[in-house]
Amino acid sequence: MSLVNVPVSEGTRVYLNFSVSLEDGSEVDTNFGGDPVDFVIGDGSLLPGFERLLFGMAGGERQMFTVPPENAFGQPNDNNLQYLPRDQFDDDTELELGLVFSFADASGSELSGMIISFDEEEVTVDFNHPLAGRTILFDVLVHR
Repeated sequence: MSLVNVPVSEGTRVYLNFSVSLEDGSEVDTNFGGDPVDFVIGDGSLLPGFERLLFGMAGGERQMFTVPPENAFGQPNDNNLQYLPRDQFDDDTELELGLVFSFADASGSELSGMIISFDEEEVTVDFNHPLAGRTILFDVLVHR
């Protein structure tokens, strides 16, 4: 049996093109028109909810999936909102709603957070994934 016809399962190396869009049709990410990405199912390259959708697909197959938030980037979590004193930001930093900053967490890893509100005293930063709470349209073409 050729590798092209082996159904995708745990541990399978896959080569695919994909598109991630929102329900309103706006495209978030795609590699259609470019080289396929390749990875091993289960290696952490793709969220588990997306990996499970690939199970059973074979080379040459293309499908469009609707992925609910719970299987994609989760629901927004209020625990991921941080309220920081305004003086933690440089005086010359011009804050604006939607501005994304990189912060270091306790282990030194970088986290991105978006400013969702601020005043003279406090800045509210949202560390939820930007697609949390969103239903995702996942268009995927498996090459092998």
